[in-house]
Amino acid sequence: MAEFNIMQDKLSNAQIAWRAAQDIEDGSYVNLGIGFPEMIAKFQPEGRDVTYHTENGVLGFGQAPKEGEEDWDLINAGKKPITLKPGAAFFHHADSFAMVRGGHLDLAVLGAYQVAQNGDLANWRVGTKGVPAVGGAMDLVHGAKRVAVVTDHVTKDGGPKLVERCTFPLTGVGCVTQVYTSLAVIDIRDGRFILREKVPGLSMDALQAVTGATLHIEGDVADLIVPEELA
Repeated sequence: MAEFNIMQDKLSNAQIAWRAAQDIEDGSYVNLGIGFPEMIAKFQPEGRDVTYHTENGVLGFGQAPKEGEEDWDLINAGKKPITLKPGAAFFHHADSFAMVRGGHLDLAVLGAYQVAQNGDLANWRVGTKGVPAVGGAMDLVHGAKRVAVVTDHVTKDGGPKLVERCTFPLTGVGCVTQVYTSLAVIDIRDGRFILREKVPGLSMDALQAVTGATLHIEGDVADLIVPEELA
């Protein structure tokens, strides 16, 4: 059996999004962050009722439209075209953030540059250059009842994105409870990374080597199984 190659054999973004979608509970109101997390709407399990929210003022959007069927009057906060589900609603930007700040969202799923073992999140700036302000993510991480992250497990140069302490400017403190990466599914509890699932063929030693903080195990670690056709 060939040795597992972290950079070549890791999950694709679509596979990570699919896995995260499986854990979203029926009846949830969910904000999907700009970029990578937006893919989750495509993989909502059949028969599960999930209502998606976007900061610019839409509740009840669906997956992205097919190419050539876009309506550019219907976009999300990332300026990407969306579709609408029956019963969808439009409202003012201020009302949208009243929903966020009022604690009416069950879950926010965001991307990340770094996640710390205590649940701190850094996802808006990596150094001196970058966007001028944190934006709505700061409201989301403290307004939503729960925050999950979807991300590659490592940076482009192979460095860890899961760390003991964030070195980039923070989006929120102690806010993340689950992380879905290209190598593993990890819970955050009591200031620790708890390994729940890992991709088949990847050893614990190899996974720990690309994680910037100790991975703890409570019970059995399941295989992280995703559809191969999404690779």
